[in-house]
Amino acid sequence: MKARGAAEFVPDTADLSTLQEASCRCRGCDLYQNATQTVFGEGPPDASVVVVGEQPGDQEDRQGHPFVGPAGHLLDKALDEAGIDRDTVYLTNAVKHFKFVERGKRRIHKTPGRTEIVACSAWINAELALIRPRLVVCLGAVAAQAVIDPAFKVSQQRGEVVSRPDYRAIATVHPSAVLRAPDRAEAYAAFVDDLKKVRAEMGKRATSK
Repeated sequence: MKARGAAEFVPDTADLSTLQEASCRCRGCDLYQNATQTVFGEGPPDASVVVVGEQPGDQEDRQGHPFVGPAGHLLDKALDEAGIDRDTVYLTNAVKHFKFVERGKRRIHKTPGRTEIVACSAWINAELALIRPRLVVCLGAVAAQAVIDPAFKVSQQRGEVVSRPDYRAIATVHPSAVLRAPDRAEAYAAFVDDLKKVRAEMGKRATSK
Protein backbone atom coordinates (compact mmCIF):
# COMPACT_ATOMS: atom_id res chain seq x y z
CA MET A 1 0.00 0.00 0.00
CA LYS A 2 1.34 3.40 -0.95
CA ALA A 3 1.51 5.98 1.86
CA ARG A 4 -1.53 8.24 1.59
CA GLY A 5 -0.43 10.71 4.21
CA ALA A 6 -2.10 11.60 7.49
CA ALA A 7 -3.62 14.93 6.42
CA GLU A 8 -7.00 13.42 5.52
CA PHE A 9 -7.27 11.91 9.02
CA VAL A 10 -6.40 15.13 10.91
CA PRO A 11 -9.55 16.89 12.11
CA ASP A 12 -10.06 20.63 12.16
CA THR A 13 -10.04 21.08 15.94
CA ALA A 14 -8.70 23.31 18.69
CA ASP A 15 -8.49 20.44 21.14
CA LEU A 16 -5.55 18.07 21.64
CA SER A 17 -7.71 15.25 23.02
CA THR A 18 -9.82 15.29 19.84
CA LEU A 19 -6.63 15.24 17.80
CA GLN A 20 -5.32 12.29 19.80
CA GLU A 21 -8.55 10.35 19.39
CA ALA A 22 -8.47 10.91 15.63
CA SER A 23 -4.84 9.77 15.41
CA CYS A 24 -5.89 6.30 16.57
CA ARG A 25 -7.75 5.88 13.28
CA CYS A 26 -4.90 7.06 11.07
CA ARG A 27 -4.10 4.92 8.04
CA GLY A 28 -1.79 7.44 6.38
CA CYS A 29 1.03 4.91 6.00
CA ASP A 30 1.54 1.19 6.52
CA LEU A 31 3.11 1.38 10.00
CA TYR A 32 -0.26 1.06 11.76
CA GLN A 33 -0.58 -2.50 10.46
CA ASN A 34 2.07 -3.98 12.76
CA ALA A 35 2.16 -1.49 15.62
CA THR A 36 0.12 -2.20 18.73
CA GLN A 37 -1.37 1.28 18.81
CA THR A 38 -0.88 4.94 17.97
CA VAL A 39 1.33 6.72 20.50
CA PHE A 40 0.34 10.38 20.58
CA GLY A 41 1.96 13.25 22.42
CA GLU A 42 1.33 14.03 26.09
CA GLY A 43 1.80 17.08 28.28
CA PRO A 44 0.35 20.51 29.02
CA PRO A 45 -1.68 21.91 26.11
CA ASP A 46 -0.09 25.32 26.72
CA ALA A 47 3.49 24.06 27.14
CA SER A 48 6.14 26.60 26.20
CA VAL A 49 8.51 23.74 25.26
CA VAL A 50 7.72 20.74 23.05
CA VAL A 51 10.18 17.84 22.90
CA VAL A 52 9.96 15.81 19.67
CA GLY A 53 11.52 12.37 19.33
CA GLU A 54 11.70 10.01 16.37
CA GLN A 55 9.02 7.38 16.96
CA PRO A 56 7.66 5.21 19.79
CA GLY A 57 9.87 2.37 20.94
CA ASP A 58 8.88 -1.11 22.06
CA GLN A 59 7.70 -0.06 25.53
CA GLU A 60 5.93 3.03 24.22
CA ASP A 61 4.09 0.89 21.67
CA ARG A 62 2.99 -1.55 24.38
CA GLN A 63 2.01 1.08 26.96
CA GLY A 64 0.64 3.76 24.66
CA HIS A 65 2.65 6.64 26.14
CA PRO A 66 5.71 8.50 24.81
CA PHE A 67 9.15 8.17 26.40
CA VAL A 68 8.39 5.45 28.96
CA GLY A 69 11.15 3.03 27.92
CA PRO A 70 14.90 3.11 28.68
CA ALA A 71 15.50 6.18 26.49
CA GLY A 72 12.62 7.94 28.23
CA HIS A 73 14.07 7.20 31.66
CA LEU A 74 17.41 8.63 30.54
CA LEU A 75 15.62 11.69 29.20
CA ASP A 76 13.88 12.16 32.56
CA LYS A 77 17.20 12.10 34.36
CA ALA A 78 18.85 14.49 31.90
CA LEU A 79 15.96 16.95 32.01
CA ASP A 80 16.15 16.96 35.79
CA GLU A 81 19.91 17.58 35.76
CA ALA A 82 19.41 20.42 33.28
CA GLY A 83 16.81 22.03 35.53
CA ILE A 84 13.78 21.32 33.32
CA ASP A 85 10.59 19.94 34.88
CA ARG A 86 9.29 17.18 32.63
CA ASP A 87 5.73 17.88 33.79
CA THR A 88 5.90 21.30 32.12
CA VAL A 89 7.03 19.88 28.77
CA TYR A 90 4.90 18.39 26.00
CA LEU A 91 6.47 15.15 24.72
CA THR A 92 5.73 13.67 21.31
CA ASN A 93 7.28 11.97 18.28
CA ALA A 94 7.59 12.83 14.61
CA VAL A 95 6.16 9.40 13.71
CA LYS A 96 3.29 8.01 15.79
CA HIS A 97 3.65 4.26 15.17
CA PHE A 98 6.48 1.90 16.11
CA LYS A 99 8.47 0.65 13.14
CA PHE A 100 10.41 -2.53 13.86
CA VAL A 101 11.77 -5.83 12.64
CA GLU A 102 11.24 -9.06 14.57
CA ARG A 103 14.22 -11.08 15.70
CA GLY A 104 12.98 -14.09 17.56
CA LYS A 105 10.80 -12.76 20.37
CA ARG A 106 12.35 -9.31 20.23
CA ARG A 107 11.12 -6.32 18.25
CA ILE A 108 14.06 -4.25 17.05
CA HIS A 109 13.65 -0.56 16.24
CA LYS A 110 13.91 0.36 12.58
CA THR A 111 14.36 3.99 11.52
CA PRO A 112 11.33 5.42 9.69
CA GLY A 113 11.89 6.22 6.02
CA ARG A 114 11.39 9.65 4.50
CA THR A 115 8.05 8.59 3.02
CA GLU A 116 6.74 7.62 6.48
CA ILE A 117 8.08 10.81 8.07
CA VAL A 118 6.35 12.95 5.45
CA ALA A 119 3.16 10.88 5.66
CA CYS A 120 2.98 11.45 9.42
CA SER A 121 3.98 15.12 9.37
CA ALA A 122 0.40 16.38 9.51
CA TRP A 123 0.11 15.15 13.12
CA ILE A 124 3.19 16.92 14.48
CA ASN A 125 2.25 20.04 12.52
CA ALA A 126 -1.22 19.97 14.07
CA GLU A 127 0.18 19.49 17.57
CA LEU A 128 2.56 22.42 17.20
CA ALA A 129 -0.18 24.61 15.73
CA LEU A 130 -2.43 23.95 18.74
CA ILE A 131 0.22 24.21 21.46
CA ARG A 132 2.09 27.16 19.93
CA PRO A 133 5.32 26.54 21.90
CA ARG A 134 8.10 29.08 22.15
CA LEU A 135 10.75 26.38 21.73
CA VAL A 136 10.81 22.96 20.06
CA VAL A 137 13.53 20.50 21.09
CA CYS A 138 14.29 17.88 18.43
CA LEU A 139 15.83 14.63 19.63
CA GLY A 140 17.73 13.04 16.76
CA ALA A 141 17.88 13.41 13.01
CA VAL A 142 14.36 12.23 12.18
CA ALA A 143 12.78 14.77 14.52
CA ALA A 144 15.05 17.59 13.33
CA GLN A 145 14.40 16.84 9.67
CA ALA A 146 10.65 16.65 10.29
CA VAL A 147 10.42 19.88 12.29
CA ILE A 148 13.32 22.09 11.19
CA ASP A 149 14.48 21.15 7.69
CA PRO A 150 14.87 17.92 5.68
CA ALA A 151 18.55 18.80 5.15
CA PHE A 152 19.27 19.45 8.85
CA LYS A 153 22.29 17.56 10.21
CA VAL A 154 22.34 17.06 13.97
CA SER A 155 26.02 16.08 13.85
CA GLN A 156 26.89 19.55 12.56
CA GLN A 157 24.19 21.74 14.11
CA ARG A 158 23.34 20.25 17.49
CA GLY A 159 22.85 22.84 20.19
CA GLU A 160 22.16 25.68 17.74
CA VAL A 161 18.95 27.66 18.18
CA VAL A 162 17.16 27.94 14.82
CA SER A 163 14.38 30.42 14.12
CA ARG A 164 11.25 29.08 12.45
CA PRO A 165 8.19 31.13 11.43
CA ASP A 166 6.16 30.24 14.56
CA TYR A 167 8.77 29.08 17.09
CA ARG A 168 12.45 28.56 17.75
CA ALA A 169 13.99 25.09 17.59
CA ILE A 170 17.09 23.36 18.86
CA ALA A 171 18.32 19.84 18.07
CA THR A 172 20.36 17.33 19.99
CA VAL A 173 20.86 13.57 19.85
CA HIS A 174 18.13 11.12 20.75
CA PRO A 175 18.60 9.63 24.25
CA SER A 176 18.71 6.17 22.68
CA ALA A 177 21.94 7.26 20.95
CA VAL A 178 23.38 8.05 24.38
CA LEU A 179 22.48 4.55 25.55
CA ARG A 180 24.30 3.07 22.54
CA ALA A 181 27.38 5.31 22.79
CA PRO A 182 30.77 3.62 23.36
CA ASP A 183 31.49 6.20 26.09
CA ARG A 184 28.08 6.61 27.63
CA ALA A 185 29.25 8.97 30.38
CA GLU A 186 30.74 11.40 27.86
CA ALA A 187 27.70 11.18 25.59
CA TYR A 188 25.35 11.74 28.52
CA ALA A 189 27.28 14.80 29.71
CA ALA A 190 27.09 16.31 26.22
CA PHE A 191 23.36 15.57 26.10
CA VAL A 192 22.79 17.32 29.43
CA ASP A 193 24.85 20.28 28.19
CA ASP A 194 22.50 20.59 25.20
CA LEU A 195 19.48 20.51 27.51
CA LYS A 196 21.07 23.21 29.66
CA LYS A 197 21.10 25.36 26.52
CA VAL A 198 17.38 24.64 26.26
CA ARG A 199 16.94 25.75 29.87
CA ALA A 200 18.90 28.94 29.19
CA GLU A 201 16.77 29.66 26.12
CA MET A 202 13.63 29.09 28.19
CA GLY A 203 14.91 31.65 30.69
CA LYS A 204 15.63 34.19 27.99
CA ARG A 205 12.20 33.79 26.48
CA ALA A 206 10.53 34.07 29.89
CA THR A 207 12.27 37.37 30.71
CA SER A 208 11.39 38.81 27.30
CA LYS A 209 7.62 38.28 27.77
